[in-house]
Amino acid sequence: MTVQGDIVMATAEDRTMGAERPAEFVEALAKGIAILESFDAAHPEMTLSEVARRVGLSPAAARRSLITLQALGYIGQDNRRFHLRPKVMTLGSTFYFASRIDEVLQPDLRDIVRQFGDASSVGTLEGEDVIYIAHNSVQRARRAAAVIGARYPAYATSLGRVLLAGLPNAAFEAYIDRVRPQELTSRTITDPAELHREVLAVREAGYATTVDQLDYGITALAVPIRGPDGRTVAALNSSGYTGMVTPELLVTERLPMLRATASRIGHMIQRYPILLSVMGN
Repeated sequence: MTVQGDIVMATAEDRTMGAERPAEFVEALAKGIAILESFDAAHPEMTLSEVARRVGLSPAAARRSLITLQALGYIGQDNRRFHLRPKVMTLGSTFYFASRIDEVLQPDLRDIVRQFGDASSVGTLEGEDVIYIAHNSVQRARRAAAVIGARYPAYATSLGRVLLAGLPNAAFEAYIDRVRPQELTSRTITDPAELHREVLAVREAGYATTVDQLDYGITALAVPIRGPDGRTVAALNSSGYTGMVTPELLVTERLPMLRATASRIGHMIQRYPILLSVMGN
Protein backbone atom coordinates (compact mmCIF):
# COMPACT_ATOMS: atom_id res chain seq x y z
CA MET A 1 0.00 0.00 0.00
CA THR A 2 1.10 3.60 -0.55
CA VAL A 3 -0.03 6.63 1.42
CA GLN A 4 -0.73 10.12 0.08
CA GLY A 5 -0.99 12.34 3.10
CA ASP A 6 -3.27 10.30 5.33
CA ILE A 7 -4.88 8.51 2.37
CA VAL A 8 -3.89 4.89 1.83
CA MET A 9 -3.88 3.68 -1.77
CA ALA A 10 -3.20 0.29 -3.28
CA THR A 11 -0.10 -0.23 -5.41
CA ALA A 12 0.01 -2.31 -8.59
CA GLU A 13 1.31 -5.20 -6.51
CA ASP A 14 -1.54 -4.86 -4.00
CA ARG A 15 -4.18 -4.82 -6.73
CA THR A 16 -3.06 -8.18 -8.09
CA MET A 17 -3.07 -9.87 -4.68
CA GLY A 18 -6.00 -12.23 -4.31
CA ALA A 19 -6.71 -12.10 -8.05
CA GLU A 20 -5.92 -14.95 -10.40
CA ARG A 21 -2.71 -14.06 -12.16
CA PRO A 22 -2.17 -15.21 -15.76
CA ALA A 23 0.61 -17.69 -16.42
CA GLU A 24 2.55 -14.99 -18.27
CA PHE A 25 2.44 -12.59 -15.29
CA VAL A 26 5.87 -10.93 -14.87
CA GLU A 27 6.56 -10.49 -11.18
CA ALA A 28 9.61 -8.30 -11.72
CA LEU A 29 7.61 -5.85 -13.86
CA ALA A 30 4.88 -5.64 -11.19
CA LYS A 31 7.51 -4.88 -8.57
CA GLY A 32 9.01 -2.12 -10.70
CA ILE A 33 5.62 -0.47 -11.23
CA ALA A 34 4.88 -0.75 -7.51
CA ILE A 35 8.13 1.09 -6.79
CA LEU A 36 7.18 3.91 -9.17
CA GLU A 37 3.79 4.17 -7.45
CA SER A 38 5.37 4.30 -3.99
CA PHE A 39 6.66 7.84 -4.57
CA ASP A 40 4.12 10.57 -3.79
CA ALA A 41 3.81 14.04 -2.31
CA ALA A 42 4.52 12.74 1.18
CA HIS A 43 7.45 10.63 -0.02
CA PRO A 44 9.14 12.50 -2.91
CA GLU A 45 12.49 10.89 -2.16
CA MET A 46 13.41 7.76 -0.24
CA THR A 47 16.36 5.61 0.69
CA LEU A 48 16.62 2.03 -0.49
CA SER A 49 15.36 0.71 2.82
CA GLU A 50 12.40 3.10 2.78
CA VAL A 51 11.42 2.02 -0.72
CA ALA A 52 11.72 -1.64 0.21
CA ARG A 53 9.59 -1.16 3.30
CA ARG A 54 6.83 0.75 1.49
CA VAL A 55 6.58 -1.76 -1.34
CA GLY A 56 7.07 -4.84 0.83
CA LEU A 57 10.21 -6.11 -0.89
CA SER A 58 13.56 -7.26 0.36
CA PRO A 59 16.30 -4.60 0.03
CA ALA A 60 18.02 -6.75 -2.60
CA ALA A 61 14.88 -7.02 -4.75
CA ALA A 62 14.12 -3.31 -4.37
CA ARG A 63 17.68 -2.43 -5.32
CA ARG A 64 17.51 -4.48 -8.55
CA SER A 65 14.28 -2.74 -9.57
CA LEU A 66 15.62 0.70 -8.65
CA ILE A 67 18.81 0.19 -10.65
CA THR A 68 16.78 -0.95 -13.67
CA LEU A 69 14.42 2.02 -13.44
CA GLN A 70 17.41 4.33 -12.97
CA ALA A 71 19.09 2.94 -16.09
CA LEU A 72 15.86 3.52 -18.04
CA GLY A 73 15.68 7.12 -16.85
CA TYR A 74 12.60 6.88 -14.63
CA ILE A 75 14.43 7.08 -11.29
CA GLY A 76 17.18 9.44 -10.17
CA GLN A 77 19.49 9.30 -7.17
CA ASP A 78 21.01 11.98 -4.96
CA ASN A 79 23.53 10.43 -2.56
CA ARG A 80 21.53 7.63 -0.87
CA ARG A 81 18.08 8.94 -1.75
CA PHE A 82 16.05 7.99 -4.82
CA HIS A 83 13.48 10.18 -6.58
CA LEU A 84 11.35 10.16 -9.73
CA ARG A 85 12.67 11.78 -12.89
CA PRO A 86 10.60 13.77 -15.42
CA LYS A 87 10.58 10.83 -17.85
CA VAL A 88 7.86 9.27 -15.68
CA MET A 89 5.52 11.99 -16.95
CA THR A 90 5.77 10.65 -20.49
CA LEU A 91 3.82 7.55 -19.45
CA GLY A 92 0.83 9.62 -18.43
CA SER A 93 1.07 12.13 -21.26
CA THR A 94 1.13 9.36 -23.85
CA PHE A 95 -2.09 7.95 -22.42
CA TYR A 96 -3.63 11.43 -22.22
CA PHE A 97 -3.10 12.27 -25.89
CA ALA A 98 -3.64 8.75 -27.27
CA SER A 99 -7.02 8.62 -25.53
CA ARG A 100 -7.99 12.06 -26.95
CA ILE A 101 -8.88 13.33 -23.47
CA ASP A 102 -7.91 16.89 -24.29
CA GLU A 103 -10.15 16.83 -27.35
CA VAL A 104 -13.16 14.96 -25.95
CA LEU A 105 -13.36 15.79 -22.23
CA GLN A 106 -11.52 19.00 -21.44
CA PRO A 107 -13.77 21.40 -23.44
CA ASP A 108 -16.82 20.34 -21.43
CA LEU A 109 -14.95 20.60 -18.14
CA ARG A 110 -13.82 24.09 -19.06
CA ASP A 111 -17.43 25.03 -19.84
CA ILE A 112 -18.59 23.77 -16.43
CA VAL A 113 -15.85 25.71 -14.64
CA ARG A 114 -16.56 28.79 -16.73
CA GLN A 115 -20.23 28.57 -15.75
CA PHE A 116 -19.87 27.80 -12.04
CA GLY A 117 -16.24 28.38 -11.11
CA ASP A 118 -14.67 25.90 -8.72
CA ALA A 119 -13.61 22.58 -10.30
CA SER A 120 -14.83 19.75 -12.50
CA SER A 121 -13.40 16.27 -13.10
CA VAL A 122 -13.99 12.98 -14.88
CA GLY A 123 -12.98 9.75 -13.18
CA THR A 124 -13.11 6.00 -13.78
CA LEU A 125 -13.06 3.06 -11.42
CA GLU A 126 -9.81 1.13 -11.08
CA GLY A 127 -10.10 -1.66 -8.56
CA GLU A 128 -11.23 -0.07 -5.31
CA ASP A 129 -10.21 3.46 -6.29
CA VAL A 130 -11.33 6.23 -8.57
CA ILE A 131 -8.73 7.63 -10.96
CA TYR A 132 -9.09 11.18 -12.28
CA ILE A 133 -8.55 11.12 -16.05
CA ALA A 134 -9.55 14.73 -16.76
CA HIS A 135 -9.72 17.83 -14.59
CA ASN A 136 -10.19 21.58 -14.80
CA SER A 137 -10.09 24.00 -11.89
CA VAL A 138 -9.78 27.62 -10.81
CA GLN A 139 -9.01 26.59 -7.24
CA ARG A 140 -5.71 27.16 -5.51
CA ALA A 141 -6.46 25.78 -2.04
CA ARG A 142 -4.19 23.29 -0.31
CA ARG A 143 -6.26 20.10 -0.09
CA ALA A 144 -6.48 16.64 -1.64
CA ALA A 145 -5.51 17.28 -5.24
CA ALA A 146 -7.98 16.28 -7.95
CA VAL A 147 -5.33 16.45 -10.65
CA ILE A 148 -5.15 14.13 -13.64
CA GLY A 149 -3.82 10.80 -12.46
CA ALA A 150 -4.83 11.30 -8.84
CA ARG A 151 -6.13 8.12 -7.24
CA TYR A 152 -8.42 8.08 -4.20
CA PRO A 153 -10.66 5.58 -2.42
CA ALA A 154 -13.97 5.32 -4.28
CA TYR A 155 -16.02 5.36 -1.08
CA ALA A 156 -14.82 8.86 -0.17
CA THR A 157 -15.56 10.74 -3.40
CA SER A 158 -18.69 11.74 -5.30
CA LEU A 159 -17.19 10.28 -8.48
CA GLY A 160 -16.43 7.01 -6.73
CA ARG A 161 -19.90 6.61 -5.28
CA VAL A 162 -21.50 7.13 -8.68
CA LEU A 163 -19.16 4.51 -10.13
CA LEU A 164 -19.92 2.08 -7.30
CA ALA A 165 -23.63 2.64 -7.85
CA GLY A 166 -23.14 1.67 -11.49
CA LEU A 167 -21.57 -1.70 -10.69
CA PRO A 168 -23.56 -4.90 -11.15
CA ASN A 169 -25.07 -6.07 -7.86
CA ALA A 170 -22.59 -8.92 -7.38
CA ALA A 171 -19.57 -6.68 -7.96
CA PHE A 172 -20.92 -4.02 -5.62
CA GLU A 173 -21.66 -6.52 -2.84
CA ALA A 174 -18.16 -7.95 -3.24
CA TYR A 175 -16.73 -4.43 -2.90
CA ILE A 176 -18.67 -3.82 0.31
CA ASP A 177 -17.50 -7.15 1.74
CA ARG A 178 -13.87 -6.51 0.79
CA VAL A 179 -13.25 -2.82 1.50
CA ARG A 180 -12.64 -1.44 4.97
CA PRO A 181 -13.12 2.35 4.72
CA GLN A 182 -10.68 4.51 6.64
CA GLU A 183 -11.52 7.74 8.43
CA LEU A 184 -9.98 10.37 6.17
CA THR A 185 -11.92 13.14 7.95
CA SER A 186 -14.33 13.11 10.87
CA ARG A 187 -17.17 12.97 8.34
CA THR A 188 -15.94 10.04 6.26
CA ILE A 189 -18.43 7.17 6.15
CA THR A 190 -16.51 4.17 7.48
CA ASP A 191 -19.36 1.81 8.41
CA PRO A 192 -19.86 -0.66 5.52
CA ALA A 193 -23.60 -0.90 6.17
CA GLU A 194 -23.98 2.88 6.03
CA LEU A 195 -21.86 3.05 2.89
CA HIS A 196 -24.03 0.33 1.35
CA ARG A 197 -27.16 2.36 2.03
CA GLU A 198 -25.56 5.55 0.72
CA VAL A 199 -24.54 3.97 -2.60
CA LEU A 200 -27.97 2.41 -3.08
CA ALA A 201 -29.46 5.87 -2.53
CA VAL A 202 -27.08 7.22 -5.20
CA ARG A 203 -28.22 4.48 -7.58
CA GLU A 204 -31.85 5.46 -6.97
CA ALA A 205 -31.26 9.23 -7.32
CA GLY A 206 -28.91 9.04 -10.29
CA TYR A 207 -26.34 11.35 -8.69
CA ALA A 208 -24.09 11.59 -5.63
CA THR A 209 -23.22 14.43 -3.29
CA THR A 210 -20.43 14.43 -0.72
CA VAL A 211 -19.33 16.87 1.97
CA ASP A 212 -15.84 16.66 3.52
CA GLN A 213 -15.60 12.92 2.88
CA LEU A 214 -12.15 12.83 1.26
CA ASP A 215 -10.74 16.03 2.73
CA TYR A 216 -12.06 19.05 4.58
CA GLY A 217 -13.39 21.81 2.34
CA ILE A 218 -14.69 19.67 -0.53
CA THR A 219 -18.39 19.56 -1.35
CA ALA A 220 -19.12 17.81 -4.63
CA LEU A 221 -21.85 16.59 -6.96
CA ALA A 222 -21.32 13.78 -9.49
CA VAL A 223 -23.35 12.06 -12.21
CA PRO A 224 -22.70 8.94 -14.31
CA ILE A 225 -21.35 8.90 -17.85
CA ARG A 226 -22.90 5.94 -19.65
CA GLY A 227 -21.61 3.94 -22.59
CA PRO A 228 -23.65 2.85 -25.61
CA ASP A 229 -25.06 -0.11 -23.69
CA GLY A 230 -26.28 2.12 -20.85
CA ARG A 231 -23.59 0.92 -18.46
CA THR A 232 -21.80 3.47 -16.27
CA VAL A 233 -18.27 3.78 -17.65
CA ALA A 234 -17.14 6.98 -15.91
CA ALA A 235 -18.40 9.81 -13.75
CA LEU A 236 -18.43 13.59 -14.04
CA ASN A 237 -18.45 15.98 -11.09
CA SER A 238 -18.45 19.62 -10.05
CA SER A 239 -17.08 20.62 -6.67
CA GLY A 240 -16.75 23.71 -4.52
CA TYR A 241 -15.65 24.87 -1.10
CA THR A 242 -17.63 23.58 1.86
CA GLY A 243 -19.24 26.59 3.50
CA MET A 244 -19.59 28.41 0.18
CA VAL A 245 -21.74 25.75 -1.49
CA THR A 246 -24.08 23.09 -0.15
CA PRO A 247 -25.22 19.80 -1.69
CA GLU A 248 -28.68 21.28 -2.14
CA LEU A 249 -27.27 24.29 -4.00
CA LEU A 250 -25.17 22.07 -6.25
CA VAL A 251 -28.18 19.93 -7.13
CA THR A 252 -30.37 22.95 -7.83
CA GLU A 253 -27.86 24.96 -9.85
CA ARG A 254 -25.52 22.42 -11.42
CA LEU A 255 -27.26 19.06 -11.79
CA PRO A 256 -29.06 19.89 -15.07
CA MET A 257 -25.85 21.00 -16.77
CA LEU A 258 -23.88 18.04 -15.41
CA ARG A 259 -26.46 15.59 -16.69
CA ALA A 260 -26.57 17.23 -20.12
CA THR A 261 -22.77 17.25 -20.30
CA ALA A 262 -22.50 13.61 -19.19
CA SER A 263 -25.01 12.61 -21.85
CA ARG A 264 -23.06 14.48 -24.53
CA ILE A 265 -19.78 12.89 -23.43
CA GLY A 266 -21.44 9.47 -23.45
CA HIS A 267 -22.41 9.94 -27.08
CA MET A 268 -19.04 11.41 -28.08
CA ILE A 269 -16.91 8.61 -26.68
CA GLN A 270 -18.58 6.14 -29.02
CA ARG A 271 -16.47 7.74 -31.77
CA TYR A 272 -13.24 7.18 -29.79
CA PRO A 273 -12.76 3.43 -29.24
CA ILE A 274 -9.60 3.83 -27.13
CA LEU A 275 -11.27 6.25 -24.72
CA LEU A 276 -14.38 4.07 -24.52
CA SER A 277 -12.20 1.06 -23.77
CA VAL A 278 -10.30 3.00 -21.09
CA MET A 279 -13.52 4.09 -19.42
CA GLY A 280 -15.18 0.72 -19.75
CA ASN A 281 -12.34 -1.10 -18.02
